[in-house]
Amino acid sequence: MDYSRNIQSTAFKCLLLLLFCFISLSCFSQSALQSKKIIETYKSSKITTLTSKLEREYTINRKNTLRLAKQNGWKISEKLPNGDYIELQEIGIDGTPIYYTTLNDNVSNVTRANTLYNTGVSNLQISGEGMRIGVWDAGVALTNHQEFGTRAEIGDYTNTINSHATMVMGTLIASGIKEKARGVAYKAHAVTNNWVMDRAESAAAAANGLLISNHSYGIKTDRVPDWYFGAYLKVSQDWDKIMYNAPYYLMVTAAGNAQKSGDNDAPIYGNSGDGYDLILGFATTKNGITVAAADTKIDSQGELLSATASSYSSYGPVDDGRIKPDIAGEGLEIYSTNSSNTSSYRTAIGTSMATPGVSGSMLLLQQYYEQLNASYMKAATLKGLVLHSADDVNAPGPDYKMGWGVMNSKAAAEIIVNEGYSSSISEETLNSEENTYTITVNASGDEPLMASISWTDPASENLIRASVNNSTRALVNDLDIRITKNGETFYPWKLSALNAENAATKGDNRVDPFEKITIDAAEGTYTITVTYKGTLQNQLQNFSLIVSGTAITACRTAVPSEIFIDKAEDTSVTMEWGAIEDALFEVQYREENTTTWTTFYTEETSILLDKLQKEKKYEIRLRTFCTENVASKYTRGIEFIFYGKSTDLVQLLESKEFNESSEIEFSIYPNPTVDNITLEGNLSEKAKYSIVTTTGLIVKQGDATEAEINVSNLATGLYILSVQDNNGRKSSKFFKG
Repeated sequence: MDYSRNIQSTAFKCLLLLLFCFISLSCFSQSALQSKKIIETYKSSKITTLTSKLEREYTINRKNTLRLAKQNGWKISEKLPNGDYIELQEIGIDGTPIYYTTLNDNVSNVTRANTLYNTGVSNLQISGEGMRIGVWDAGVALTNHQEFGTRAEIGDYTNTINSHATMVMGTLIASGIKEKARGVAYKAHAVTNNWVMDRAESAAAAANGLLISNHSYGIKTDRVPDWYFGAYLKVSQDWDKIMYNAPYYLMVTAAGNAQKSGDNDAPIYGNSGDGYDLILGFATTKNGITVAAADTKIDSQGELLSATASSYSSYGPVDDGRIKPDIAGEGLEIYSTNSSNTSSYRTAIGTSMATPGVSGSMLLLQQYYEQLNASYMKAATLKGLVLHSADDVNAPGPDYKMGWGVMNSKAAAEIIVNEGYSSSISEETLNSEENTYTITVNASGDEPLMASISWTDPASENLIRASVNNSTRALVNDLDIRITKNGETFYPWKLSALNAENAATKGDNRVDPFEKITIDAAEGTYTITVTYKGTLQNQLQNFSLIVSGTAITACRTAVPSEIFIDKAEDTSVTMEWGAIEDALFEVQYREENTTTWTTFYTEETSILLDKLQKEKKYEIRLRTFCTENVASKYTRGIEFIFYGKSTDLVQLLESKEFNESSEIEFSIYPNPTVDNITLEGNLSEKAKYSIVTTTGLIVKQGDATEAEINVSNLATGLYILSVQDNNGRKSSKFFKG
């Protein structure tokens, strides 16, 4: 396709159109107030200047690229026999034609995003509603596909529908009309853009409050010289500049599928057949997240059973030794939307599909954080949270195959909700006057003590030019985290590019803008210190500190027990319960056949319930709060009829004392079954069931009080039946023949 006339005449118009789209309510429904808050923190003159510079560079470079392509007979675009689409993007500083390529690969299970849904084990009802994400790809998605409704928009001038872009979009936001194809953030909005002006358009979108963009493509590895691999290039610098000037914006990109290509004849470690040193282009940015593909097994509760790097996923490191890729997601047999028609689907493999699984999950984490804190995380905080909470696989610490491990949205969400209880998330600053940040923490003893720092580093001026395996550091501001106790110092994880196969060690990390310390079997009080080496560019550096495995309060999320209702007066009774240290208690009561609870909060272990009416039946329940967002389950409802002061109240209670509720009991028959199963047990009218595959995919839901559940349409195999009721949750297995 010849873009020469179209692109050169519309480049500036396209930028203006994108700017309009990202501030238009018709494009997105993300809170305008939150976007305004984000924008107000930016130095608008700097990011506007950067956006204009990138747009001018694009116009000049595109004109030169098309001229050289014509002179040399280079193809502008091409669909390869394996289905990948490639397009000439620009000319490298050494005259190499740079081709972008798609990276063809349910991902929500692997990232554990499904645990955040209203049907997930965490039951957080987080699905991306009201959130927005930007998608750049080889053309635009089929926005009127039945899975998107009105939640997909075209963000630039392009009208060329692309199958790969449609698959990526489906992996992100497909609603689940065909359940197997449901996207990770299945209620979110997304804007689809052609990759031709990705830097200028992304900068404009970031300036207007965009939080995350997805880039499931990369540079074609068999068309560049060996020195490109692992090098910090001009394109890496450009993306780092965008993220530094818009610190709430995070770029998420695919690592690539070149592990078995043998395209790098001079890797920094091993030989060309080992798969190392194949990360290149914008995947080598310091501030973005680069995603590997993993083959995984996850159980129904969101626990990782096993994980290995996929056989095609490109390995790091980058040449200065930084840990790339950063994180891993599922890239095997991903079923998603296709662009053949508005109801078509297809299956593919590759880091292209692993990447939207990660970026969509990160969007959900931003949504959850904002719900609890009325603000979004900075990109460094979000990135740090994801790397901090990832499932470590194989040897302890990170590696150059899957970075910090497999993304775990469930663990990340638990860190968010447990802030102030067993974890902390803070955004801090170091400068020449305040050059040390120090806190003390108490280890909980229930899990490893972990502390990490993450920061958006200024773009480096140390660009690599025609130098194979040049180890010049791209890191500009070198921050350090240390943990000390009784004279002993604990150091962060680090890797060595020259020994890429070796397990991670602990020591002074001088290359990564993310550092993490893990202390197993931690006990007692520890001091966490953050400092920096040398001087700081721009005289300051913002950073994010995440700590987990702490005991910030003595409170326990135990359901209140030893409950008594006594001391009846003419219109009141007194309720008492056992003490829990540092706790706040929520007490609720309501009259029979009403839906509205009257709610009280108290730090005491008793409360007076007043304005009761004689001969009325009431229900009372209570729970423990340890922080604003950390609470126990409610006690089982305590019911009584109020007769006033003259009544022997104890005899009128269903139970004088209540402890934690009893477990659900039910049985399934027949088991094995062919067409139907029947439940029998102590289930209320509110009981709900979910049928879950052994990989954690929910395939059927409904009321558990139904006499029979039809399973005739399920495939043969083992399933888990999970029942949720007032008394809790219980699961049982059955076999469908």
